[in-house]
Amino acid sequence: MSAAAPAAPAGDAAPPKGKKKMIIIIAAVLVLALVGGGAFFMMKKKAADEEAAAGEDGEETAHVEKKEKKKEKKKDDKHSLPAFVPLENFVVNLADRDADRYAQIGITLEVEDAKAGDTIKAYMPAIRNNILLLLSHKTSADMTQPDGKEKLARQILRVAVQPMHIELEDEDEEPPPPGSKKKKRNYDSIDDSPIKSVQFSSFIIQ
Repeated sequence: MSAAAPAAPAGDAAPPKGKKKMIIIIAAVLVLALVGGGAFFMMKKKAADEEAAAGEDGEETAHVEKKEKKKEKKKDDKHSLPAFVPLENFVVNLADRDADRYAQIGITLEVEDAKAGDTIKAYMPAIRNNILLLLSHKTSADMTQPDGKEKLARQILRVAVQPMHIELEDEDEEPPPPGSKKKKRNYDSIDDSPIKSVQFSSFIIQ
């Protein structure tokens, strides 16, 4: 009778199947965790890079917008500067009856801008004619009274824009009496006028 085979040493025994399966699962979980952590880190880094790039782009855009605003402001300031159109001196006989008197008057028109100045020059013959007619109907007393020059400047402005079909209200006209049926006219505004004011460069009456 043959002897029974000796039993295998306890240390060489194969691990149970359940334990081996658990080890595999744990290893798989660790691998997934490492892969997921790496992916999360990469996504976070990418988001940070994109945010930084967006910040730089935003700063650059803000800088460009600031420069454009400065350019627009300079352009607006340039356009807002007044322009002046000097006229040749007017020498006219005044309407005084007691003596022969004449006036030598230098006039400069303040206009909206350089383009308006070109428009004024195109109408210059008609503008000068209207101003001459106005001055020739004045007396020396009309021009030397305290508010004579201011009133004359307003009247010159009114007649100067008439050739351009602009009718400004006469501020010095007497208001109609109460109960008058005189129909109120619709006048143009000074905002519609290319001429903004009248300046005197010389004013001599003899």
